[in-house]
Amino acid sequence: AVGLSPRQAVAGCRLAQVLTQYCVGANYGWLLAEGLFLHKLLVLAAFSGERCLPAFLLLGWGAPVLFVVPWVVVRYLYENEGCWERNEKAAVWWIIRCPILMAVAV
Repeated sequence: AVGLSPRQAVAGCRLAQVLTQYCVGANYGWLLAEGLFLHKLLVLAAFSGERCLPAFLLLGWGAPVLFVVPWVVVRYLYENEGCWERNEKAAVWWIIRCPILMAVAV
């Protein structure tokens, strides 16, 4: 069997890092969506959850793309070393962490 070249291995590892960051972001996006849904159910007695389902889906699955894609671009341009598992430049890491902290704060 032919193994992966070092370049392919690094690309696969980076793809795994990107998917991990997206999944973490989606976790917190859904945490926020569920919190907003419960708040609307408790505060607004006439609230119809089905009407807002597309917005909640967009928040849970779409919002992480808004910060993961810029993180990938900045990471590639300014901190493109190894598998992207280390976070030596804090500003790059905050592209991921800031939206997550905001979701928790809301």
